[in-house]
Amino acid sequence: MRQSFVSLAVACGILLSPVALSSEASATTVSVTIGTSVSNGRGISCSEGERRLRSRGFRDVRRIDCRDRFFVYRAWRGSNRFEVALRQRDGRIVDMRRISSRR
Repeated sequence: MRQSFVSLAVACGILLSPVALSSEASATTVSVTIGTSVSNGRGISCSEGERRLRSRGFRDVRRIDCRDRFFVYRAWRGSNRFEVALRQRDGRIVDMRRISSRR
């Protein structure tokens, strides 16, 4: 009898305990600077570079040039528009510059 009351108390305690909710994706920030690798040192394709930039907080990513060793994209992050160059060989950001901002 006592065993069942203890089990019931433990079950109620678990059910009534607060649950931690995950934060929104927009609430987290990812630092992206020159030298950051977007592919853990592996080679990337042009479309993969575009996806990797999106996963790091960029939106409206547009391919500018994917014909050479460096892939160039234009994308928005926050209220700023950036031009980002990724090295094809290892997915490292080799150049990133702000080209405009939204007011």
